[in-house]
Parts: sequence; structure tokens; C-alpha cells
Amino acid sequence: MPEPQSESESEPQPSPAGAPAPTPPGRRERKKAATRRAIADAALRLFLERGYDNVGIREIADAADVSTTTLFKHFPVKEALVFDEEADLEAGLIAAVRERPPGRSVPAALRDHALSHRRATGGGDPRFASFLGLVDSTPALRAYHQAMWLRHTAALAGAIAEESGLPADDPACTALAHFALEAPQAARGHDDPGAVLDRAFDLLDSGWRALRRKQREERR
Repeated sequence: MPEPQSESESEPQPSPAGAPAPTPPGRRERKKAATRRAIADAALRLFLERGYDNVGIREIADAADVSTTTLFKHFPVKEALVFDEEADLEAGLIAAVRERPPGRSVPAALRDHALSHRRATGGGDPRFASFLGLVDSTPALRAYHQAMWLRHTAALAGAIAEESGLPADDPACTALAHFALEAPQAARGHDDPGAVLDRAFDLLDSGWRALRRKQREERR
């Protein structure tokens, strides 16, 4: 997936007052990250040039100047080469819930995250349009992408439950996580995806607030 550029990548951000500065990654970690990025970049370039089904694993390894063994250490299946930021996506979703401003509802925070993510990854970058075209035109990638995105449901539902003081297996938290993750998919292909996201999250926010009021009333 094309890597979005953000202010945080171009300028070092200060640590919170009193907090120790984060430890920079060591040489080994930097080398592993660079290798992973080189493999993912080579794979996406070849897939866009020739089509996903027409490119073999060995060709990608050769283009990235690594062995196939090294490639599989970073990417266990071919589809994962296209979606190389899965862990970062999940971390961002959970942070959106846990680090939301005081008084901001969970659905509103997830809306902010969805809109911000769309701006960061879209932003008029033609590479992102090509990436979406590749995924949409390849059944194996569409299926993997959907399954990958929905795998975050459990982690997101757990964070919502924790922040809301609800049981970890609360079905409402699972439902909110599921529909929040599906909302960006529903917006795809529309003339104004941002407006579609707004309407979807308005519905989720309204329902979530009503449910929370009902829960509070039942505890009285």
C-alpha cells in the first residue's frame, strides 16, 4: 500500500511533559524495516505493472534483492505483500478510541480516524488510486482485504468495551466495531465518500448514545 506522508514523518514531535523520549529503533530493527519496505515496494510495483496473478514470489524477491526465505519471513502469504501496514492500521484504530478528547464519543472518534485515514492515504495521490484499482480488480486481494479489515473487529471491540466500562464480550461493542470498520467500504465508489462516511457515523453515533443512555437508566 502506498505509504502516506504526514507532518509527524517530516518533523520530530515533542514528548509529553515529563515523559521520557522514545527510544529510537536499533540498527537491526531499522534494517528489518527497510528490508520489509523494499519487498513491499517491489511487489506493488510489479503487481501494478503486470497484474497480481502474473507476478511470482521469486520475481519479487529478485526485484527486492532478497531471498525467498527472507521474503516469507516478512510476508507469510502473497496477498500480505499488498497490505503491509496491517499492524499499524489496528494500532491506529485502538489509539483513536483510547486517546480521544474528553467528551468525544467513541463513534465520533472513529469517524475522525476514518476521515483522517482517507485524507492521508488518498490525498490525490495517483498511486493510491492505482492501489485501489489493483485490489478491486483482483478477487484474491478483495477477499484478503475484507478478511484482514474485519480481523481488527475483536481488538477494536475490546478497546471500546474497556473504554466504556462494559464486558469484553459485550455484543454492542462488537457491533459498533464491525460497522465502524465497514463504513469506509460503504463509502467506496461514491462521488463524495466523505459525506457517506459522515452519514454512516452519524447513524452509529446516534444509536450508540441511545444505547448508553438506556444502559445507564437500567443501572439506576
